[in-house]
Amino acid sequence: MTDAVGSIDMPDAQDEAPESKKKTRKGGKRAKRGPLKRLALFYRQVVAELRKVVWPTRSQLTTYTTVVIVFVAIMIGLVTVIDYGLDHAAKYVFG
Repeated sequence: MTDAVGSIDMPDAQDEAPESKKKTRKGGKRAKRGPLKRLALFYRQVVAELRKVVWPTRSQLTTYTTVVIVFVAIMIGLVTVIDYGLDHAAKYVFG
């Protein structure tokens, strides 16, 4: 018995495409373009992806920056205390 999505034992119908019907090209799309056209395509794709980004507001950025700085300060303090304690422990044990 399978659920609506299928199961591990029974793959979906679209997964059962025969291998002989797939067309393969030698070189693919990249072989048809020169290096400058590929670079221009890459640049256009980067700009398109950056337009999709949801940028934080100034208040969110300030909040996130404050949280990171406080966290780093706490971690520095913690590592300093542990280092100081291990230093004194080593001096006590070794002389």
